[in-house]
Amino acid sequence: MNLSRFIERPVLSTVISILIVILGFMGLLSLPVLQYPDIAPPTISVSTSYTGANAQTVLNSVIVPLEEQINGVEGMDYMSSTATSTGSARITITFKQGTDPDMAAVNVQNRVAMAQGLLPAEVTRVGVITQKRQNSMLAVFSVVDTSDKYSQEFVENYAQINVIPQVKRINGVGDAEVLGGNYSMRIWLDPEFQMMPSDIMALLATQNIEAAPGVIGERENQTFQYTLRWKGRLSTETEFEDMILKALPDGEVRRLRDVARLELGRETYSFSSHTNGHKAVTCIVYQLAGTNATTTVESIEEFFDEARKTMPEGFDIVELNNVNDFLYASMDEVMETLIEAFLLVFIVVYIFLQDMRSTLIPAIAIPVSLIGTFFALNLIGFSLNLLTLNALVLAIAIVVDDAIVVVEGVHAKLDQGYTSAKKASIDAMSELGGAILSITLVMMAVFIPVSFMGGTSGTFYREFGITMAVSIAFSALNALTLSPALCAIFLKPHEEEEGKKLTVVGRFHAWFNRFFDHQLNKYKNTVVKITRKPLISIGAVVVGIVGLFFLMSRTPQALIPSEDTGFVMGAVTLPPGTSQDRTDRVLEQVDSIVASSPAVLTRARVSGFGVTGGQGASYGTFFIKLKPWEERSLKESAQIISIMLITK
Repeated sequence: MNLSRFIERPVLSTVISILIVILGFMGLLSLPVLQYPDIAPPTISVSTSYTGANAQTVLNSVIVPLEEQINGVEGMDYMSSTATSTGSARITITFKQGTDPDMAAVNVQNRVAMAQGLLPAEVTRVGVITQKRQNSMLAVFSVVDTSDKYSQEFVENYAQINVIPQVKRINGVGDAEVLGGNYSMRIWLDPEFQMMPSDIMALLATQNIEAAPGVIGERENQTFQYTLRWKGRLSTETEFEDMILKALPDGEVRRLRDVARLELGRETYSFSSHTNGHKAVTCIVYQLAGTNATTTVESIEEFFDEARKTMPEGFDIVELNNVNDFLYASMDEVMETLIEAFLLVFIVVYIFLQDMRSTLIPAIAIPVSLIGTFFALNLIGFSLNLLTLNALVLAIAIVVDDAIVVVEGVHAKLDQGYTSAKKASIDAMSELGGAILSITLVMMAVFIPVSFMGGTSGTFYREFGITMAVSIAFSALNALTLSPALCAIFLKPHEEEEGKKLTVVGRFHAWFNRFFDHQLNKYKNTVVKITRKPLISIGAVVVGIVGLFFLMSRTPQALIPSEDTGFVMGAVTLPPGTSQDRTDRVLEQVDSIVASSPAVLTRARVSGFGVTGGQGASYGTFFIKLKPWEERSLKESAQIISIMLITK
């Protein structure tokens, strides 16, 4: 293979590498950052509510008609539904991998429209919401009343009005969910008057409205023309209490306050939230597909800093989890691995080739190959996640090998007596070019087939295999262009360095050469003895294969390894029929146990009511943020998991 053009024209090789680096940095800046690739299939959520209905009624009158129409929508894999005793209904439709989520949402919306005529009037008036459901959690945070002087309703209402709308406007946020209820007008009916909720809803529909009364004095030979205004929707308890139900025969007017008690309260009392022992409302932020998680979380944290300045006295925003904590820790590990690899490469190359100039060539070739990989990842549509980062770490060894092979080949020519480094590089590459190209194709052939795997595993590991293959390809490109050009520039004939052997470095080189030759001779003698007894070699291979299968059978199997992300979610489910008050007491006991762990930094608990079925039950969810990794031990981290298991 003739590669003399790149050696004789080092500027050409340098320009190629500089172009690769520039494109790599451009790709790195625009790559979306995730913890793992998006392996979850597209899901569409259909939700609505039937005020006053229990779970069985919601199931029969809402869920069943919607499911009958949605069933069989194009690309659908399966669907699941939930009806609660608070009247809410949700159907989640899961589509096959690769389905366009936008088209899936349109198709589901069309099916929902076909079922509108079969739903109760109360449901159609509220509306049926169809939306793409984001599954990737960016952050979990709580708006906390640390002073304990505000009500739960006030805390939830403040978060709904002042915090969540601004979080949703942040670039990269797909959705923000509040684990609580809206601030609403509560109407508690007196059973003595035998009023039905539907009667009150009909009253509200006629008197609590936004109307357009029109204009008077238009073209009636009047001096002035007036646009009439309607008072609009009611807002205070007194206004609702004064609503007229009916006029009695004796002339008395019965108003809403005569048959009900009214108060401004929560839309639903099925949620109760506490953070670090204080009243709070917990919120979950979901990521918009294809966006940079790191940048989005940083924008969210900047908003939190600004929001704290304008909050009421005693209010605070407590972060329970965000993906940046684990991502930054993982990236730090990757950077440490890169630095360690560089150091090892320098040490190995210098010790064996005994030339400081030779260490500069791998130092330049490695970053070019790795940075260029980011451009290919962005071009293909991948993300920067733990799998692609781990692939780059693994690829370091292969990237280094190509550069070292070139340097060692040129050194071998110089050892043979070449007086020109350029001539030595040209002759060395004529011998090594084909070998480098062939080994590159072989290594790429090992990882590329991963991209053809089907199912969830194939989607998950596709980015890993392609990242490895791309980095290997860039490594080969560097080994065929930049590395030989650098060898022709940096390396010198060995005769010029003979005078340095009397120095300390020279004595170390002489000692290492003697030691290495001695070990090499011992190895050669051992190999010769083994080759004379083939049964030993065959037996060693058999033992190795048996040991491999034994260890594979004993090794735990999982799609992804379990990792300490510094965030724990736990759930406490009580028997059917359990009241929420009893659930809160149980959660307080568990919360006190969790708080006693030295590994816990922040904790939050949310209790809810209303599970699927005719009889409701209460449940509790814990969000636990652990202290940074360097501030806690593995034993303290395991204690949290033990607490979750014990509470079960």
